[in-house]
Amino acid sequence: MVLLMVPLTLKMLGIYSNGVWLTISGILMWVDFLDVGLGNGLRNAVANNVAKGEHEKVREAISSAFFMLFVIVVPILMLLYAIIYNIDVYSALGVSPTRIQGLEDILATAVTLVCSTFILKSVGNFYMGMQLPAVNNFFVCMGQTLALIITYIAYLLGSNSLLVVVIINTASPLFVWMLCVPYSFWIRYPQYAPYIGGIKKEMSRSLFSTGMKFFVLQICAIVLFTSTNIIISRIFSPAEVTPYQVAYRYFSLLLVAFTIICMPFWNATTDAYARGEMEWIQRMSRKLDIVMAGIFIAMLLMIAVSKFVYGLWVGKEVEISYDLSIAIGIYIFTLIVSMRYSYLLNGMGVLKLQLIFTVVATVVYLPLAWLVCHMFGTVVSLAWVMCSVHVPGLIVNVIQLKKVINGTATGIWLK
Repeated sequence: MVLLMVPLTLKMLGIYSNGVWLTISGILMWVDFLDVGLGNGLRNAVANNVAKGEHEKVREAISSAFFMLFVIVVPILMLLYAIIYNIDVYSALGVSPTRIQGLEDILATAVTLVCSTFILKSVGNFYMGMQLPAVNNFFVCMGQTLALIITYIAYLLGSNSLLVVVIINTASPLFVWMLCVPYSFWIRYPQYAPYIGGIKKEMSRSLFSTGMKFFVLQICAIVLFTSTNIIISRIFSPAEVTPYQVAYRYFSLLLVAFTIICMPFWNATTDAYARGEMEWIQRMSRKLDIVMAGIFIAMLLMIAVSKFVYGLWVGKEVEISYDLSIAIGIYIFTLIVSMRYSYLLNGMGVLKLQLIFTVVATVVYLPLAWLVCHMFGTVVSLAWVMCSVHVPGLIVNVIQLKKVINGTATGIWLK
């Protein structure tokens, strides 16, 4: 759906406005992850307690998570309003006020709808904790499908409004999650329905403790991703964001494929780790190596046919070089290989080294990216910087997983 949306919004908005939309959508990813990691904390808590047969604690985890998310969302929304209306957003994003009008109101509308989705979308983490990621993926896909259909209708009606595109893409997922929550807890799993009495201080503290670790990881990942759009927009032009994002979304198909195949391993690992079944985790790790080999071959094929695919997908209006395709293809593959190890480590709750190396990568990336862009003056050089900062963390993930599986991990390697 995302691939179909790219050429559609490009036709509606044109290269410049579409680049602004892609920059805004990157910012919305920041907002979407401001749940301080509670979603992934809930995911692990559900998987762990189901494995132990403690079903009442599952309900307490859901109740506590929903309550904490509600408490978090209101001040976050107020803070975002204050930022949007008290800084020069045009200068911050490198956008011309003569070409895009009412940018403050567009951003305010976007963050309002995304924040409204905060609490409801956590039901997806519940399904992943139940080792039913396909259900979560179904609801996500439904939101994207609805957005695509409405966007196409708007296109047929001759709309070229950035505000319309923003509303469609942020309100559609919200509508789907509004239907998902009552279905999940009134019909499918009423025994896990959240209730006020299920809000427990101990459970909230546990969710927050685990969630904060995931939150730092999420924030760093989003900084690395979204800051790239902003850097390109400011140093080059919003128009340059479009070719970068087209190539990124093309190779992100590999990331989507990896996530679909490997997401169940996260919570299955949580279950196996709680039961002490390290041999099972080792077998699954070997299977993931086979998946990595397949993804590497797919990456090479995608690079080879990239020019042809871009021509069919977005036409000749957007020019994307082979150099950019190669750099982004290798970056996505490096990210996937790192995630191949971190998924299993996340399932076991072993996060400290990931935190350290991810924070270091983020701190190093921003000044290095700015410096390299000014030195070489190309978006391609920026893609190589993104790739290089992930390599140290990847190496540590490989070493740590082997130590944990072999029972030789001690100290920081086991935290």
